Amino acid sequence: MAGGLAALLDDIAAIARVAAASVDDISAAAGRAGAKAAGVIVDDAAVTPRYVTGVDPSRELPMIKTIAIGSLRNKLLFIVPAALLLSVFLPWLLTPILMVGGCYLSYEGAHKVLEWLGVGHDSAHDEPAVEKGPEAEKKVTSGAIRTDFILSAEIMVIALNEVSEEPLLNRAVILVVVALGITALIYGAVALIVKMDDIGLNLSQRESEGTQRFGRGLVKAMPVVLKTLSIVGVVAMLWVGGHILLVGIDELGFHPIYEFVHHAEEVVAGLIPVIAGFLTWLTNTFFSAILGLVVGLAIVGVVSVLPFGKGHGSDSDSAHAGADAH
Repeated sequence: MAGGLAALLDDIAAIARVAAASVDDISAAAGRAGAKAAGVIVDDAAVTPRYVTGVDPSRELPMIKTIAIGSLRNKLLFIVPAALLLSVFLPWLLTPILMVGGCYLSYEGAHKVLEWLGVGHDSAHDEPAVEKGPEAEKKVTSGAIRTDFILSAEIMVIALNEVSEEPLLNRAVILVVVALGITALIYGAVALIVKMDDIGLNLSQRESEGTQRFGRGLVKAMPVVLKTLSIVGVVAMLWVGGHILLVGIDELGFHPIYEFVHHAEEVVAGLIPVIAGFLTWLTNTFFSAILGLVVGLAIVGVVSVLPFGKGHGSDSDSAHAGADAH
């Protein structure tokens, strides 16, 4: 009896070890998948605060909550099931779909660069959401959720591509973990960003002189933070979009571009061996961003001459402007 109990306990311990190893594997894979989608995450975090610009401060957090719930619904009810079915029945479509997403990101990034240069800029996109009332709020949040769907789809396909060799159940769990974690990360950061000036204002009214200075500093810093985040988001779009295209083109059989970048990586890695990894990453990132910009500008040029593209801004801006213009 004792021997049977000991054997049972050994079996339970073995199962627990396997389960723990599986959890560790899933956690590690989810971390890798989330890291691969970092550029799109930054873009999502950079875009979302603009949807609550100009609204009643008391409605900022409820609106962000509504958008976050819509984002989670997008991922869990539509994107994750579709991505899993795709990985089972049409796995060869992952690379082309990723490349379409890469083209979209490159187009968005290039469009922003042109706006910075004063080319094709639509000042209406900079107008705050001043319309009040439940209907206006619903239009703004609906536009944000639609834009989020595009970015979320790209995030989840990037994540899926990173763990495509995992068993189906692991893939499903990993994608759910990534969906939950990324949604919490993005909209937690967005909530903090949009309320930072209120926090600063509150601190500036405290009795402590040091606290007051810190609060005033927060208020003054927020425009710079938002501008920096916007710039980082554009660079991230070009880098991630270009890298997706760089790898995808190579996987589809056209190797010269990837080989050129790989050769450049080897050259810079030999310059300073101590930071070879960083130099390699920086080189790949630089050429990926250049490729993204070139492809994005080409798409902007094509879209601008099409009937539906004339006067048409980027999707995220259009949704935002459309919500604000009513």
